Amino acid sequence: MKILQLNKLYYPWIGGVEKIAQEIAEGLNKNDDLEVDVLVCNDKNKTVIEEVNGVKVMRVKSLGVFLGMPLSFHFLHFYRNIEKNYDLIFLHYPFPLGFIAYSLFSRDKNLVIWYHSDIVRQKLLEVFFRLFHLYALKKAKKIFVSNPNLIENSNYLKRFKEKCVVIPFGIDLEYFKENDSLKKEAEEIRKKFGSPLILSVGRLIYYKGFEYLIKASKDLEAKILIIGEGKLKEKLLIMIKNYGLESKVFIIPSVKDLRPYYLACDVFVLPSIYKSETFGIVLLEAMAFGKPVISTELGTGTSWININGKTGFVVKPRNPQELNEAIKKLLEDEKLRKLFGKNAKKRAQEFSLESFITRLFEEIKKL
Repeated sequence: MKILQLNKLYYPWIGGVEKIAQEIAEGLNKNDDLEVDVLVCNDKNKTVIEEVNGVKVMRVKSLGVFLGMPLSFHFLHFYRNIEKNYDLIFLHYPFPLGFIAYSLFSRDKNLVIWYHSDIVRQKLLEVFFRLFHLYALKKAKKIFVSNPNLIENSNYLKRFKEKCVVIPFGIDLEYFKENDSLKKEAEEIRKKFGSPLILSVGRLIYYKGFEYLIKASKDLEAKILIIGEGKLKEKLLIMIKNYGLESKVFIIPSVKDLRPYYLACDVFVLPSIYKSETFGIVLLEAMAFGKPVISTELGTGTSWININGKTGFVVKPRNPQELNEAIKKLLEDEKLRKLFGKNAKKRAQEFSLESFITRLFEEIKKL
């Protein structure tokens, strides 16, 4: 079966959906019965066709990325010329261009959709493309989601419950295991930044809620390390300076290997404030190292992965006081911290990358 997977962008572009699209393409391509190609937009005004880790990737030229979405007038034309070569179209939502392309040119072709989240910020965009989205969702043979919370809390998915299939994302559990080298690096990190150490990881963008973690840190007897890059960096650095927290809160650029940082921290925090945070892979990665985690209640997968009172705490979004209290509880109670960490490690073992790809392959083979 030849599959054409459509998404807005693809590796090496950094993003949660892009990472999942890459794992799907590379994972499914290992099965002899499937051949997966990827069609996405380029972030430049140049069309490039290349092979990435054994996957054919077609990047169609665009005028750039605006509000998280690429603007490409050439995408529909390119799609129309190649869609006949494929047996199945695999769409990632939200990506309006992909849904328009399918609706215009592939009405009789088998379709599956991976539904990542509702459109959260661009409400006018949602209204404008609503008919295309609804048409594709009705035509889809299956709609894949990463967690059951998404079905219950999505504006669209409630009406398509019968065709939704929950397949949780996973991580390479073997990769996220302690070893002597990682322990040594973790010790150096603790020496550099201090302890106890609170860690948070993610792009410095609107829905991650890092400003609330900074506010929550004012009277904490701990160091806070945020790893990531993005357009809000300067704003966050000014905030840290205004609060006089330069010696307590640190922001460093993205690192190639997060494992020693997970191992070095005492508590991991994901303070997201919008439903754009649909799963939280970084939660799983930290939990795999036996770290208690704190996340926010968004009605998405974050509070499905992190079980409140068992693997960590789930707090209200945009509530620095509640976040502060949760962090203090864990820092002040070593026994509780170790218990949650033990439970977190056990919970993480339920989410393997191998299981994710295997289950997806089995569902696609049923079509």
